[in-house]
Amino acid sequence: MTAAYRPRPSVVRRDSGLYGYERALARRGFTPVAGVDEAGRGACAGPLVVASVVLGRDIDGLSDSKLLTEAVRERLYERISATARAVSVVVIPPEEIDARGLHKCNVAGMRRAVAGLGIVPGYILTDGFPVAGLPAPSLAVWKGDQVAACVAAASIVAKVTRDRMMHGLDGVYPQYGFAEHKGYVTPAHRRALALHGPSPHHRFSFVTVARVTRGSQIPDVGPWTGQDGDMRENEVGAGVV
Repeated sequence: MTAAYRPRPSVVRRDSGLYGYERALARRGFTPVAGVDEAGRGACAGPLVVASVVLGRDIDGLSDSKLLTEAVRERLYERISATARAVSVVVIPPEEIDARGLHKCNVAGMRRAVAGLGIVPGYILTDGFPVAGLPAPSLAVWKGDQVAACVAAASIVAKVTRDRMMHGLDGVYPQYGFAEHKGYVTPAHRRALALHGPSPHHRFSFVTVARVTRGSQIPDVGPWTGQDGDMRENEVGAGVV
């Protein structure tokens, strides 16, 4: 079986439960199943964090990390870390996002996260969009962090990892309020940028930051809400990300 052949678990209903994809794939011999997701795609400060997870046993309460409270995410993160067959995390700093572009970094990060698992998955589920060059058959699942357990686990690992990093940055740059908004665009974050200018951990290729450093020639397009509910914004010269 080559990675170019991508059998789809078409028998899976989206209401078949969070483990429906994994179980359908297992019945067809595709094991283990790795989930991949990222956190921080829509932020204008801080890193992009990509995680890949191969679950070991069922974990109650898994869901899209954005739908969970911070306390619940932390508990699930510990359970995932303790029971998963493999977990891999890739951190992509703002300067790399500025140099290469967000989507290219996101795709490359997904490949790197899967490669870092230490085991070769039989199948890979990615959240939202397809990723070429993976080492096994794969399927992009719309809202995968809400319908596939391994993707939900990856979303929790990515978000908890990134949130902890943003709390750490808040201790160094308390004037920006990173612990509250985690680098996403909020009115308070905009005010801090206007007052203090960007930090070394802001993404200078993003409109909200570029507007501060380049002046009024950057149009005030503002953030937009992606289909996954994240607040996102435009990269300068790159259109909507």
